[in-house]
Amino acid sequence: MKPRTVAIIVAGTVCLGSMFLGMPSISAQSRPERLVRIAELEIDPGQLEAYKSALREEIEASIRIEPGVLTLYAVALKDRPNQVRLFEVYAGTAAYQAHLQSAHFLRYKSQTALMVRSLKLIETEPVLLGAK
Repeated sequence: MKPRTVAIIVAGTVCLGSMFLGMPSISAQSRPERLVRIAELEIDPGQLEAYKSALREEIEASIRIEPGVLTLYAVALKDRPNQVRLFEVYAGTAAYQAHLQSAHFLRYKSQTALMVRSLKLIETEPVLLGAK
């Protein structure tokens, strides 16, 4: 057999073997683990503007400075602006832990401690994450 034919047969056998033996593909192995959290906050209505200002500073700094912070979205319920929801995506657990120790996050927590009436953190299992 020609060397090219042998190479094609070997490559095909490896691919088929991976499929039938349940071995993950290279692309699946190289995909990083994402950590996704949702936070539900109730903010003191009288301090809502100050809270939004502190949150803006924190999100902008996190996205600019921390490579492991991939997404931070903040939204409010339509008819209840003091009900804030945060959607957070981190490169992994280490990135999330680093974020919690960052100077800008600690400053945000200190600035907003008396503004936040309640906080609920929701752990998630990413099913499908897409962006354009």
